[in-house]
Amino acid sequence: MDKNEKLAGLAFLLLLGGLGLASLFIVLFAELAEEVMEKEVGLFDNFVIQIVQASSSATVDTIMFVFTEMGSVWFLTLSSIIILLVLGVKMKDKWGVLFFIIAVGGGSLLTLLLKHLYLRERPSINEEIDAIGYSFPSGHSMGSLIFYGFVIYLVIRTRQQPWIQWPATAVLSLLIITIGTSRIYLGAHFPSDVLAGYIAGLIWLMLNLIALEWIQWHSKSPVPPVRALRQLLGPLYKIIRKKIPFFSK
Repeated sequence: MDKNEKLAGLAFLLLLGGLGLASLFIVLFAELAEEVMEKEVGLFDNFVIQIVQASSSATVDTIMFVFTEMGSVWFLTLSSIIILLVLGVKMKDKWGVLFFIIAVGGGSLLTLLLKHLYLRERPSINEEIDAIGYSFPSGHSMGSLIFYGFVIYLVIRTRQQPWIQWPATAVLSLLIITIGTSRIYLGAHFPSDVLAGYIAGLIWLMLNLIALEWIQWHSKSPVPPVRALRQLLGPLYKIIRKKIPFFSK
């Protein structure tokens, strides 16, 4: 097996692993949704709310309001336009543009679908912080994870300098967490809503990135993916046939 076949086979295994991981998160989301519908997350929600709101003050209120706006529809929409311009004009990445639109736009539609599927009421209604409609899952949490997660992917994928890549990844990851925390602090969501938003957003983001990587790899790799996987697993299959009689029949 040559070097290209080994690399292609490993890449294919990583893609399969990503799909398996996404499947696990789907199961986790389904379990959490069931617990929420059966109202068995009250202790968890109340415990987290007490911790988050323990240091409440006028200054913290202002800070949390700023962070919650960074996960709002208007802010993510304007930021998405900038990302699309960078992808389309500067990087000329047509597949990146397509899957960014699918990830962010499709994520918004998925959020609405899930909200109207579970119909969970909010802890409080406040139009000033975009706390209207149903609560589960948190749209801010889901949208911010998809958007900022995609930006993290782009930072890593474009092989930026380490002094740019790692601080940017850390800051954006912290921003995602802080946006979700702000929704709990401001009373817009229950903690379980935020957790569900993160899980659902991660699932959707992973599926889009897996599809994007698959297309980009398939268009650039000189080795067909299925053949690469067969070449990679061939020696393992021969060992199994020798060790286990069932496979040698």
